[in-house]
Amino acid sequence: MLSVALIISFTLVSLACVFSLVRLLIGPDLPDRILALDTLYINAIALIILFGLLQGSPLYFEAALLIAVMGFVGTLALSKYLLRGDIME
Repeated sequence: MLSVALIISFTLVSLACVFSLVRLLIGPDLPDRILALDTLYINAIALIILFGLLQGSPLYFEAALLIAVMGFVGTLALSKYLLRGDIME
């Protein structure tokens, strides 16, 4: 039963990744593309966690946590650059 749920989850999250990638490539302006990039890495984190569940290894959870922190800092830096024109004051 769990394997069926994982396969359905992989399919849906992969579909969300494709939609985010399309939005990233043809987004009308820069904030939409940053939001699409943020959504894309969150979906990638979900894929890593699902793969960790499938493998039964806690190593994937730690990798997902590190990617989440780096993605948050990246999104924060890009947003600050859009608002003020520079990252450091």
